[in-house]
Amino acid sequence: MACGPKGEDRFPMATFRTVKGFRDLYPEDCASRDVILATWSRVARRYGFVPYEGPLVEATDLYRKKSGDEISAQLFCFEDKGKREITLRPEVTPSLARMATARQRDFRKPMKWFQIGSCFRYEEPQEGRSREFIQFNADIIGEGGPGADAELVALAIDTMLAFGIGAEDFAIRLSNRQVWTDFLTQQGLPEDKHPAFLQVIDKIQRAKPEVTAQKLSAIGISHEQVLAFMNQDFSEHPAFAALAADLKARGLWSFIKLDASIVRGLAYYTGTVFEVFDLRHGLRAVAGGGRYDKLCALISDGAVDLPAAGFAMGDVVLGILLERTAAAAKQHHEAVLAALQSDVFVIIADEARRPEALGIVQALRRSGLRVDFSLSPQKVGKQFQGAEAQRARLGVVVGSEYPQLQLKDLISRQQQLIDASQLQPAVEAALATAPSPPLIAGA
Repeated sequence: MACGPKGEDRFPMATFRTVKGFRDLYPEDCASRDVILATWSRVARRYGFVPYEGPLVEATDLYRKKSGDEISAQLFCFEDKGKREITLRPEVTPSLARMATARQRDFRKPMKWFQIGSCFRYEEPQEGRSREFIQFNADIIGEGGPGADAELVALAIDTMLAFGIGAEDFAIRLSNRQVWTDFLTQQGLPEDKHPAFLQVIDKIQRAKPEVTAQKLSAIGISHEQVLAFMNQDFSEHPAFAALAADLKARGLWSFIKLDASIVRGLAYYTGTVFEVFDLRHGLRAVAGGGRYDKLCALISDGAVDLPAAGFAMGDVVLGILLERTAAAAKQHHEAVLAALQSDVFVIIADEARRPEALGIVQALRRSGLRVDFSLSPQKVGKQFQGAEAQRARLGVVVGSEYPQLQLKDLISRQQQLIDASQLQPAVEAALATAPSPPLIAGA
């Protein structure tokens, strides 16, 4: 469709709305997002991961050829002005593989990288799904052993715990694609039919049994054979032995549930696969990933062959889970309110002293504090209301007594007179001891 005024007018000026599947983020929403992103980053860095970033758009063929049919049907793809077909990234792993293979000699192995950014998928919006979402990606490249798989599972667990989501609220459903490869080999299913079979298994818990049976029959395997295989005890299966030993040593095996139905829909997975599920609310998977040892070779046309594993966690399902899990909701709400509050609000009680007050504002800001004030003259009572609306912890009153200032604790209501030259240490001392402002109902 043409751009500009001559294009089809689908959005008349009087009816502009958010495009379907996208979100407006108001200040409180941005504060919530920033708390989530900061938590992701903090835990990843604690594990020794370092950040990277790729482009928001890639050549469409990168996803068509490397990610399988399911994601290809969800692409936001278009032709640019140079007649090139490009796509808003639906995921980041193909970009990571492209970047890693391009400069893999410059980095010590294993490469433990993480990324946080927007992704786009053209699918029907519903609870837990939107067309734009923010995703946390953590990957280990250049290590083919089970230690890398265990490290990623441990990172996923600790990330959930960091949000206040307890062991009783979520589990890691763990499987291994090799288990299914062995099964299909025993059944004599040709390798070119394996991807279609795995697509059926990926949806087996959500699809109607009769639909699953029909699809499996078309591939050449009975529903009964698949159910019998899935219901066996995999606890002693050699595919999980080393990974289980590692996670048991970390004290994390209690979070794991072996589940052969977890295969992950994307075509590039090759070994261990896992998903993070909540145990109380029936939500979609909070996170998922696994081993994809062949992707780097595919991306580089065989020039670079690096083992790799990783997982991704999106903000949409996580945000719903944070709202519905009591302890996590309280922790997150407090963090959001803290992100929105000021440290100090400067109250100008005498407009003749506004120049001195502005100097105080800038000096406190340069020291790293969050400081606000009334941009235009207001009654002192109105200014205090503004301070309380921002949940400021301290008020500094600049009046006719300057250089004497009034430093007021807006929580305890205690106050003291101090000289302007002593304001900085007095503020720092007060902030070090002042309790957090109370929660505001409905904030």
